[in-house]
Amino acid sequence: MDLSNLKPAQGSTKSTKRLGRGQGSGKGGTSTRGHKGAKARSGYSKKIGFEGGQMPLARRLPKFGFQNFTRVEYKGINLDVLQRIADQQGITVINKEVLVKSGFTSKKDLVKILGKGELKTKLEVTANGYSATAKKAIEDLGGIANTI
Repeated sequence: MDLSNLKPAQGSTKSTKRLGRGQGSGKGGTSTRGHKGAKARSGYSKKIGFEGGQMPLARRLPKFGFQNFTRVEYKGINLDVLQRIADQQGITVINKEVLVKSGFTSKKDLVKILGKGELKTKLEVTANGYSATAKKAIEDLGGIANTI
């Protein structure tokens, strides 16, 4: 075998149709585009969602809902997750870097500590926000809940 004589298997490739090369070729004249109409013209492209003149689905369905552009989206982390991180890593200070390293958040996420689960260790937690029950649970054990 030699790299200089490689070629596709017999019959596996076809040559492309050469359109618009005169009447003798059999593909001249309208070049398989039919007569007149938008699709026969050069530069034709249909709009996204075009359904042949029928009212498109996007316009048949009603609009609904509301997107609040001022909403602040938080990534929720529960107390039981904090307890698990403290047990596994043997630490008492939990901040955003620890949560990112543990894989619970990304760098860009805003972190809010939520009150689900039980906390047994005194922790110093730094986050963007806290629920009332989470803050109370941290401070009841003598821990500190710092807000960024």
